Amino acid sequence: MRAIPLALTYDDVLIRPKKTTLLSRSQAITKTKLTKKISLNIPIVSANMDTITEAKMAITLARLGGIGIIHRFMTIEDNVEEIKKVKRAQNFIITDPYIVDPFRTIKEAKEFSAEKGVSGLLVANGDRKLKGILSRRDLSLARDDSQLVYEIMTSRNKLVVGNKTTTFDQARDLLRENRIEKLPLVDEDDVIVGLITSADIKNLTAYPLANIDEKGQLIVGGSVGVRGDYLERAQALAEAGADVLVIDIAHGHSEMMFNALKKIKELLPEMEVIAGNVATAEGARDLCEWGADALKVGVGPGTACITRLVAGAGVPQLTAVMEAAEVAKKFGVPIIADGGIQKSGDIVKALGAGADTVMIGGLFAGTDETPGLLMSRGEKKYKVYRGSASFAVAQRRQTVNQEKKNLNEVVPEGVESTIPYKGSLTELVGQLVGGLKSGMSYTNSHTISELQMNADFVQITNAGLRESGPHDLQEVK
Repeated sequence: MRAIPLALTYDDVLIRPKKTTLLSRSQAITKTKLTKKISLNIPIVSANMDTITEAKMAITLARLGGIGIIHRFMTIEDNVEEIKKVKRAQNFIITDPYIVDPFRTIKEAKEFSAEKGVSGLLVANGDRKLKGILSRRDLSLARDDSQLVYEIMTSRNKLVVGNKTTTFDQARDLLRENRIEKLPLVDEDDVIVGLITSADIKNLTAYPLANIDEKGQLIVGGSVGVRGDYLERAQALAEAGADVLVIDIAHGHSEMMFNALKKIKELLPEMEVIAGNVATAEGARDLCEWGADALKVGVGPGTACITRLVAGAGVPQLTAVMEAAEVAKKFGVPIIADGGIQKSGDIVKALGAGADTVMIGGLFAGTDETPGLLMSRGEKKYKVYRGSASFAVAQRRQTVNQEKKNLNEVVPEGVESTIPYKGSLTELVGQLVGGLKSGMSYTNSHTISELQMNADFVQITNAGLRESGPHDLQEVK
């Protein structure tokens, strides 16, 4: 009979405390690598699931220091718009601001403004020469929606403008001194070359941990599959400004992954590409050799995933991360521990096992920032959460991506459920990062790389697990 090795997950272990030189957990530095070239200020990635990450989640998480990976279960056009929303959420300079023609009606301008999610528009003809600004205040003073834009806009001669050499400090001073919200940038011919807004200035100072690109825009990822329109989608997301792509399939150690990774790398040689999911050292080695810039590790640990029950396949997550990380480190490829994170201590254990970041789905479900409507049942509020391999997602792919797979042949490896409303993502991430920093202080780890070296695990029993939580308390009535 073949020997059967023991495999462990997060609740099976604890980390030995060590003498620490950290005077406070605030001294712990959470900066880490997402891919070979991309760094994050906190090691948290939101899952590319249709009930977890669209633009709102990605914006909030990037501002907090992490990154969101927008799901692919929508049309390519909608996918592109979600990426663009994140990229436009804040900038130092908006190089391609939204412009409305002066002879459009107020109704048309309002519809365009609402569609793009902006509060005001620059006004110009086809030559892009600045004619004025249509502000929120201007719109509020319109007699009716049939008026034309030029009739109510703030005209060019009343505007304060900058140019392409205007610095951050100069823009901030001009906005403050003139009590304006938008500073158009024009060249010597009065042609629009950009826009700086007071909201962007505030965001750049209000979110010191925000992960931004060289333009001051928030970083964001998009996901693709391995069939159908995946190359067209990858190209479109890259052109929209995605900083990283995730090739995401349930079983990433496959020829389909090899072919998709190769073709995307040929199409977009400068794009950072994350591949997965795998759960073994062999899977990690192959993906590294095939050219992945980071690996997603995890088969079956997610809250809404039932792969292990349906297929009987998977590896408990702590062991999967440890095995994959040992191999990936030799290639200089970062690891994303995907799934199974239920509390901040699990993040400490995942990183201590060798992961560089963690991907979170179920723990973020039910927050304000997740897609979907807030539902009420009696006095309680809920949101929907489902696994990417659930039957509901298969139906959605059939509709929006026009996939032709027979739904009668679908074997779901995920479930759909409702999750109690949790409130703000910001508060939840704050608690998780605080717990991570505490775990780092217990292991004398000033950085994530030190945590990976310093974490010594001990296996515990069910009694040890019970002892780890609240116990032997009398309920207060």
